[in-house]
Amino acid sequence: MPSVLLDVDTGIDDALALVYLLSRPEVRIRAITCTAGNVGARQVAVNNLALLELCGRSGIEVAIGADVPLEIPLVTTEETHGPQGIGYAELPPPAQAVSERHAVDVWVDTVRAHPGEITGLITGPLTNFALALRQEPELPRLLRRLVIMGGCFNYQGNTTPTAEWNVSVDPHAAQEVFAAYTGLPEDSLPVVCALETTERIELRPEHLQRLGEAAGARAPELVLPEQPDGQRSASDSPLVACLSDAIRFYLEFHRLYDQGYVAHMHDAFAAAVAIGRTPVEARTATVHVETLSPRLIGTTVADFRGIWNEPPNARIVTTNDPAQCLDELISSVGSLARTLAPPAHRLDM
Repeated sequence: MPSVLLDVDTGIDDALALVYLLSRPEVRIRAITCTAGNVGARQVAVNNLALLELCGRSGIEVAIGADVPLEIPLVTTEETHGPQGIGYAELPPPAQAVSERHAVDVWVDTVRAHPGEITGLITGPLTNFALALRQEPELPRLLRRLVIMGGCFNYQGNTTPTAEWNVSVDPHAAQEVFAAYTGLPEDSLPVVCALETTERIELRPEHLQRLGEAAGARAPELVLPEQPDGQRSASDSPLVACLSDAIRFYLEFHRLYDQGYVAHMHDAFAAAVAIGRTPVEARTATVHVETLSPRLIGTTVADFRGIWNEPPNARIVTTNDPAQCLDELISSVGSLARTLAPPAHRLDM
C-alpha cells in the first residue's frame, strides 16, 4: 500500500491530483502539507479540507507551512487558478480544522516515524521541504521516494521564457532541495516531472464528458469553447460538478494565452507517477537552479552528460504516455464520483 505525504499549493491541477489519490483504494495519504503558491497557504489548506469532505474522507491531517518563499516576495497566480485557487468551483466551508502542527514538523515527524515507507509528492513550491531538510538533513535517505512537479529543461517556461511556475515562486528552496540529493544513489534521487512531459497531459472537453460518463452522471458533461465564460456545471454528480467548474476556468485561461481550449494537468500526472500508475522513463542529471540573475531566476538547467563533473541529483522524466495517464485519471476519479452520487441516483443504476 503506497503511503504518500502530499505537499501542495492547491491550485486546480493540485485539486485533481488530490482527488485522484483519494480515488485509489490502495493509496494511504499520511498527511497534506500546504505552501503558498497558486494562492496563499491558508486558502490552500481550506481548499484541501473542502475537497477531502467532498470526497467523503476525514481524519487526514492538513497542515499549513510556509506562507512566503525563503528569500523573495511571494507572487500568487489567481489569474490562472481563480480567486480561491479552484477556478469557478465553490465548496462549503470545511468542518475539519487545520492541524495545529506546522507543515515542517509534519514532514519530519512522519518520515522519521516511517523510515523507508513514505513517498513524498510535491506539486507546489519546494519551500516546506527545504525547511524540513534544514531541520532533518537525513530526509532524502529516510524517504522511500520523492516526486517533484517542477522545472523545465531545454523547454520554454510557463512563467518566464526559461522558468516553470513552482520553481520560480521559490528558486532558493528548489536549489537547496536539489543540493541535498547530490551524491546519493540513483534510486534515492527525486523523480522530476517537468513541463516538457506535464504539458503533454492535455485535458480537453471530451475528457470532462468522459468523466461524467464514468461517474454515471445523468446528463452529458459538456464544457465547450462556444459556451459563455464561467458557465457552471449542472451535473448531478457533486464531484464532477466541482472538477468541471474548476477545470473550465483553467481551459479559459489556457485559451486566453493562445494555448487552445486545453488544460495542462501537471500535478495529476505527477500523482500518477508517484504511485506507479502511469509509465515513464527518466534520465539522471545534475540540476542547477538559477537564483542570482534577474532575468533567469528560477531557470532549471540539467547536465545530463556530466560536463560539470558533479554527481547527479535528480532523475528527470523524459517520456510519458498522455493517453494512458488521462484514461487512468478519468476511470479512477469517475469510480470515486459514482460512490458520491446522491442516494436516489445510485438506486437508478
